[in-house]
Amino acid sequence: MALGEPGFGIYVHWPFCASKCPYCDFNSHVRPNGVDQPRFARALARELAHFAARAPGRTVSSIFFGGGTPSLMAPQTVETVLEAIAKNWTIAGDAEVTLEANPSSAEAENFAAYRVAGVNRLSLGVQALNDRDLKRLGRLHDVAEALDAIALARLTFPRISFDLIYARPDQTVAEWKEELKAAVDLAADHLSVYQLTIEQETRFADLHAAGKLILPDMDLAADLWEATHEVLDAAGLPAYETSNHARPGAESRHNLVYWRYGEYVGVGAGAHGRIVEEGERRATAMEKNPEKWLRLVEAHGHGLVDDEALTREEQGDEYLLMGLRLAEGIDLDRWEDISGRVLDPARLADLASHGMVEEIREGNSRRVRATRDGASVLDAVVADLAA
Repeated sequence: MALGEPGFGIYVHWPFCASKCPYCDFNSHVRPNGVDQPRFARALARELAHFAARAPGRTVSSIFFGGGTPSLMAPQTVETVLEAIAKNWTIAGDAEVTLEANPSSAEAENFAAYRVAGVNRLSLGVQALNDRDLKRLGRLHDVAEALDAIALARLTFPRISFDLIYARPDQTVAEWKEELKAAVDLAADHLSVYQLTIEQETRFADLHAAGKLILPDMDLAADLWEATHEVLDAAGLPAYETSNHARPGAESRHNLVYWRYGEYVGVGAGAHGRIVEEGERRATAMEKNPEKWLRLVEAHGHGLVDDEALTREEQGDEYLLMGLRLAEGIDLDRWEDISGRVLDPARLADLASHGMVEEIREGNSRRVRATRDGASVLDAVVADLAA
């Protein structure tokens, strides 16, 4: 896609996990007695039809199965959902179809069937490349399983990525650098690297409050962040977004839909979306409880609990917040068109003088992007510009 072109995406949320990771605050649920997958697949197809009627005629450039743990989906469930999308919209010939997966051997058995169903990019939740930290993070796989899953994924899918978490307890900069170098050799062209943070209502939040979980202090966390960029830049995987690194051309198209403030339909329990309907940009959100969502869809054709038109100011703030996460930054003319405002030149100049942002002019195009220093305190930069 061209610079700044967002595309149109479909996000499918599968809200089930084999176990709840202690750091995770995503909408994920454990169902020991199993899930009626054909019933959920039918509901997802019905909800997709609801949105196709509201956002017709689009060409889908990206489809993303997120969660939860989408690799707990039967391949037939994935196929049913992809068929429903193809029935309701045109899917671009080069569309990216991503499925998030855990590296356990049981789930890896389905990789070939997912590829046959139409998945062409796999995102693996590896999180760490040593068994000590995998156990601390509550992961069900070990390093050997992760390595096997990565090798199988590389043989099966045209593109893969995997996630790593840093700023883990007792982690040193030297250890992290070695782990990143190993990851570069394994991942080939894309890595997602997230700092471990304490989220409310998680097991880690309880342990942290009780003094039983100690994370690296701010200085060490900053050093780990710098080490991330140092190693991955040198390996040819620069950050194209705050937490995502890729070789040029291997960026996640689906994530670019979000960060470039494109349209995307979100289906499944707890999913969010942004669609333009009759000239209004609308924010949608689904019921989080899977069984309640299922009943709502079966009764009404959708599980919506929020469906609101966004004001121009809200849209401008969202575009600013999302777009400044990208290395390419935001298009100033587009921001002004979306928000109906003009970015305060004095604020922009002040942030630029402190090395937080830079303005880029190419012909008639004006872009603003965060610098490396600005990206490390991005929330403050966004708040200053949006004020």
